[in-house]
Amino acid sequence: MEKTTNTLAQPIGANAGASSPGTTAADKAHNKVQGIVINGIIAALYIAVSALIQPFGFTQVQFRVSEMFNHLIVFNKKYIYGIVLGVFLTNLFFSPMKAYDLIFGVGQSVIALLITVACARFIKGIWTRMIVNTLVFTFTMFLIALELHLAFDLPFMFTWLTTAVGEFVVMAVGMPVMYVINKRVRFDKIV
Repeated sequence: MEKTTNTLAQPIGANAGASSPGTTAADKAHNKVQGIVINGIIAALYIAVSALIQPFGFTQVQFRVSEMFNHLIVFNKKYIYGIVLGVFLTNLFFSPMKAYDLIFGVGQSVIALLITVACARFIKGIWTRMIVNTLVFTFTMFLIALELHLAFDLPFMFTWLTTAVGEFVVMAVGMPVMYVINKRVRFDKIV
């Protein structure tokens, strides 16, 4: 019996459009359902972790621990759906400034994730990708600073600094956490 490969579980930069000769329609359907379920779990985890630290995820100094899930994108670009859904629902349910957060917060996540996906095509190694991802998310916190400036008239530059520092700390701490979990779970293989 010929062994099939999961073409949907390709890491960033891999040829995701290639089809394996032994992949059946049932395999493709199973993989699609599996991808939806895994992304749903990621979204649920993002929401749950955000709910635990809710007061610290929406202020001028943010430590949204769930942001470490952004590192999943360096293992497989298909995690973008679960991450963005988690951010969207977290902002919808918990944000004191829903309208702003649904635009700026979700927008910042989408932009940063897409930049990381684009950069990852040229970057080898998980650690290097996680470092780049951390820097991209830290830099793009200017969008959150703009949001807080518009919503609460907070000083833009200082707010960018404080939100960027919080994001950097969470993402930096998240690197070894996600790396260790990946050794056990193999994020690149499950979607």
